[in-house]
Order: sequence, then structure tokens, then C-alpha cells
Amino acid sequence: MKLFFSKELLTILVLALITTCSFAQVNDPSFIIGDALPDAPELSVRGDYKVGVRTLELIHKNQVDILQSKGGTAPLYNRHLKIEVWYPAIIPPGKTALVSYNSTLGLWKDSARPLIPFSFNGRALRDATPDLSAGKFPLIIVSHGYPGSRLLLTYLTENLASKGYVVVAIDHTESTYSDRSPFQSTLLNRAKDILFVLNELADLAKPGSKNFLTGLADADNTALIGYSMGGYGVLNAAGAGYSNKFDTSFSQMTGGSNAIKVRTTNNDEFKASYDSRIKAVVAFAPWGMQRGVWDAEGLQGLKVPTLFVAGNLDDVSGYEDGTKAIYKGAVNANRYLLTYENGRHNVAPNPPPAASLKAGVSFNEYYHYAEPSWNEYRINNINQHFVTAFVGIYLKQKEYGKYLDVPEHSNEKSWTGFKPRTATGLELIHALPK
Repeated sequence: MKLFFSKELLTILVLALITTCSFAQVNDPSFIIGDALPDAPELSVRGDYKVGVRTLELIHKNQVDILQSKGGTAPLYNRHLKIEVWYPAIIPPGKTALVSYNSTLGLWKDSARPLIPFSFNGRALRDATPDLSAGKFPLIIVSHGYPGSRLLLTYLTENLASKGYVVVAIDHTESTYSDRSPFQSTLLNRAKDILFVLNELADLAKPGSKNFLTGLADADNTALIGYSMGGYGVLNAAGAGYSNKFDTSFSQMTGGSNAIKVRTTNNDEFKASYDSRIKAVVAFAPWGMQRGVWDAEGLQGLKVPTLFVAGNLDDVSGYEDGTKAIYKGAVNANRYLLTYENGRHNVAPNPPPAASLKAGVSFNEYYHYAEPSWNEYRINNINQHFVTAFVGIYLKQKEYGKYLDVPEHSNEKSWTGFKPRTATGLELIHALPK
């Protein structure tokens, strides 16, 4: 007997199957965010090191409190920055590298999107003993979007730690889900937070600091990774000075405050802040180009190797006049641009948490993580692959060039490191310094 289904019924059945599989995947305790899918590219697989994780709190004293600016002046305050640190570790017999992370959906003081706690698992052991057998490891600092959290990219932070890096992700004060405040704080403090954390980690890693990072982190060999507003921050921290146009608009937003001037291209303090310890940058969908944050002169200040990652339909940071324009303008950097065709802005975060799939939760919570045309687990694996290749080359001098030296369009010919028939919908372009 033949069964006939209308197109409408068939669509419903297919969607139900997809939803069921998604729930099963998310809720399967044996599958954890960041694990390699069957079609994951070669370098996405975790490395040989077991991973430990710890939470620290740093205090950046006497910073401009731009949210209290009145008449062009602002008081000073202490910025408390919570950071999460992943590192190669020793897992004692009988212990399992498994950790539960606690985060939130929603937005602070927003009745339409109330804060909803949720937790998810990772492959790390809380407060594990550092593995010092191989000496110091390169440092990677990660900066989230607005709003976001230090746990937004755990698929990547854990993965890199397993490959022999100390990875530090920042909760940027007044920019997380739990304390989101007006945008001016994020605009002013991103690059400053990143450079402060780099200096603090360097101090904590020094002999005699009596910190678990002593002898573990090599701050002289650092990469920066940023997503969205984090991308805005890491590019500036690495040398791309903000334009005078942006300085003027910021001053107008803050009642005449010129506090951001110290991060503009020709400012003496900005020039003095150039940090040669920063060897590479990864910028996922960096925000700002459409808003006049950079001009040609400012982008020329970016001289370290940079990997840009974006969706060509990004409707937050822009693509042709956003990330790709930054890529084109950074003429003094050895740079790459990886593009997800039909991708929008969410090409960096973890997959949508199970809590965002529940009935009654705002659609915005799901879509702060999800992509309309891409499986986020798939994006995660591809990011792991390319970031591993990129930082491996510039922080560890690995022979990973073949993974970046691929045909421009993946649809034309399979890319090195990808299984047959799996490299589709991607573009990777490369430009050398002028």
C-alpha cells in the first residue's frame, strides 16, 4: 500500500524530525559543545592535553566611569573583571574532565527578556593542577560580544587549551547579559580591558607570583580573539586606531567627554600602548566600520597577522562595508578573510543552549546564538579548524600553511583538511602586507 503526503504534511514531518534530532543532540550527555561532528575538518579535533579551568577576578583601578559623565567630566571607578582561564592540566586518576558552566539568557533589567539561568557541560576539570611538563604555553585572550559572557565561545576556548595554549576569556563589566548597561561603556573599555588583562596575566605568570599561572602562560607570545564588539576591541588593542570622526561622535554621545581620544590613531598615549607581545589577531564579525570607527589611516596601524571571519549577510556588523572593508583597509597586515556564504552575524558563539528552545522563551534568546542557514555545531568545528591553523602558525610556528593555502571558493575544489564533499559554502581570501 502506498502512502501519499501533502507538501504541507511532509514539511511538518521533516521539521519535526529536525527538531527532535536537535533536542537529542543538545541533551545527549555524551555529546558536549565543541565535540567534533563526523564531518568536522581535520584540525577541529581536540589536542593531546587535558584541560583545567579556573575563575579569577581582576580589578582595573581608577578607570573613567563614562556612564556617570556629566558636562564632559566623569568620575573614576574600579572595574571588576571576571575572567575564565583554560589551560593544559593534569587529571588525577578517578577524576573526569567534566565541568558545568553557569550562564544566563536574557538581559539585565529588561522585562521583555528577563534573565534565565542555564547551565551546560564542558570538557575541563575545575581547579585542576596545571601541566608544567612542557614548559610555558602561548597566551590567548578572548573578548565576547555585546551583550555576551566569558562563556560564549567555550567550544573554542577548551579546544585551544587542549592544544597547548592558556586561554583567558573576559566578562567585560557593563557588557554581559547579567549587567548590560548603556553602550558607551563598551565603546570606551573594550580595548582597555583587553590590554589590562594581558598585563595582569603577564604579572601572574612571573616567577614568584605564587599564582597557578606561574611558569604556565607565556604572555610574550599572545593572540587576541574577539567577536562583534570583541572584534572591535581586539583590532584597536592590536594597533588599529579609532578615527577622529568616531572620537567626535563618542564625545557627542557622552556630553562632551573625550575619554576615547586615548585610543585614536594619532594620540600619543595610543601610540605608546602598542604591544609587541601581540603576535596574531582573530576577529569574528568585528563591529564598527559602518559607523565610522575606522578610517584608512587607522586601519594601517594593524600590522600583526589577522584572521577575519564573517557571514556575507551580516546585518549587524555589515560585510562589504563592514568586515570585508576592514580586511581590505588593513593594508599593513598579513591577513585572511574566511566567509560563511549566507551567514549572518552569529558565526562565532556556542550553539543555542537548550534553555533557549523551551516554550515561552523569547525568540531573541535563540537567535542570539543561531544562524538561519548554518548548523552552529558545524560552524564551531570549522572555526576550531581554521583558528587552530592560524594561531598554530603564528604562535607555535606549526607547518599549517596548507590549511590556509586553499582555493578561494570551497565549492570549486575540496579544501585541505576537509572530508570529501564537505567543503561547501565557504570562501577564504588572503592578502599580504603592501
